[in-house]
Amino acid sequence: MATVNLSPLDAYTVSLTPFVNEPFVDFSTAGNKRRMDEALRFVQTELGREYDLVIGGKHLRTQAKIVSANPARPAQAVGIHQRAGAEHVEGAVAAAQAAFLSWKRVPVAERAGLLFRAAALIRERKFEFCAWLTYEVGKNWGEADADVGETIDFLEFYGREALRLDGVTTPIQLPGERNRLRYLPLGVGAVIPPWNFPFAIMAGMTAAAIVCGNTVILKPSVDAPTIAARFMSLLEEAGLPDGVVNLCPGEGPEFGSAVVAHPQVRFVAFTGSKAVGLEIHESAARTQPGQNFIKRTILEMGGKDSILVEADCDINVAVEGVVASAFGFNGQKCSACSRVIVDAAIYDSFCDRLRERVASIKTGDPVENFYTGPVISEKAYRKVLGYIEIGKGEGRLLNGGHAIETAEKGFYIAPTVIADVAPTARIAQEEIFGPVLAVIRSRSFDEALAIANNTEYGLTGAVYSRSPEKLERASEEFHVGNLYFNRKCTGAMVGAHPFGGFNMSGTDSKAGGPDYLLLFTQAKSIAEKLA
Repeated sequence: MATVNLSPLDAYTVSLTPFVNEPFVDFSTAGNKRRMDEALRFVQTELGREYDLVIGGKHLRTQAKIVSANPARPAQAVGIHQRAGAEHVEGAVAAAQAAFLSWKRVPVAERAGLLFRAAALIRERKFEFCAWLTYEVGKNWGEADADVGETIDFLEFYGREALRLDGVTTPIQLPGERNRLRYLPLGVGAVIPPWNFPFAIMAGMTAAAIVCGNTVILKPSVDAPTIAARFMSLLEEAGLPDGVVNLCPGEGPEFGSAVVAHPQVRFVAFTGSKAVGLEIHESAARTQPGQNFIKRTILEMGGKDSILVEADCDINVAVEGVVASAFGFNGQKCSACSRVIVDAAIYDSFCDRLRERVASIKTGDPVENFYTGPVISEKAYRKVLGYIEIGKGEGRLLNGGHAIETAEKGFYIAPTVIADVAPTARIAQEEIFGPVLAVIRSRSFDEALAIANNTEYGLTGAVYSRSPEKLERASEEFHVGNLYFNRKCTGAMVGAHPFGGFNMSGTDSKAGGPDYLLLFTQAKSIAEKLA
């Protein structure tokens, strides 16, 4: 397909058009269903290809490999990737450092234009990228489309934000002076994205870094490197200079740890588990020999998210919101609802309706667009099943509670609901990251808020209530970074719901918001005395 060309002037023109979120695809229409079926068939012919490391524009191969497998059919390789090791760190940092010297001087409009070109190319190939997500991480069509749409949104939004920051000046001009404020890039950074949003979060963190003038060492998750490799190819097509992004799939303990600790890496943008995030934060805080700056960390580390269901709500609406929040993409979202805290006055009726609704969920191969599919890997599969066994001893099983066997040996687990769970139970406190929902009874709104705040996390939450007083209290007392009223607690939209959490959920970085690019820059104040 033809590359979209944007001059710096064109980029500024694009920035003047209001940002609008990418519309969702309606897969119920015959035309869109046909296009998705065609994309799935095409991508199937591309499965099992080998992809290179890309360091300084050079494509490299290694003896050790990473095989990305389809979680619905684990014997089916989606992509074969080179395994970057500690021996590749110096070369990747050197390539990024060399590229930074020229990339930082590229006009902001040109850097933004790169993002806009990439967004246009992804939009042209939307169904193809959806298909890759379906095969590599097991997303159904709607979840895949949301991931691709958010990727486009990040590119469009951050391009505009970079141009906005480029035009910012000081709020005060002192008499006799010319006062300026410039936002400068930091330098070389490490971007370490997760597997659950392997396109949007990976591309969003990368795009935010490079549009500000930084260069990046991109270490995608070993569970989802193929989509990163496809994105890297698209960036090259869009005109990315060599060394601005260096693609290095590798294991965290080997490659990732060495990159984080490197004395020339100025920042680390990470999304993943609390344990790894804290390790990164601790490592980054240690000043290395030859390092003359304080390393910056941008961390999103997970959640244990609650939805409060009050007696004055519409129960049917609440049930639908809870089910979507808990079982969308099999609960494999840091924003997923894993605890529903229900007013005692409606507890039994809510549980009855919830049981009935969850029982209607169809699980199967995401290629065939089932509502829930497999969890990401055998490791995740065993972890989730282990938590289900714990949960059976901590509450009353309403739905699921078992694996689903398939001929292809996919990692399927039935959507599971466990009621009568104590607020301090393990399944009410520990992040499971799978299709498991704990139901907790509350006897007052005070108690509901106390339960909602009793974990170490603080990412997302929701309240279903018709009471303005309760919603106002929740806005003050429900301690999460993203709070929703009378809707699900997942599905943050770029620009509308800047995303990031409190406490052990991370640094509250607010991706997709007006402050996010500041994390990838340093502000320089310039004052000139006038004659």
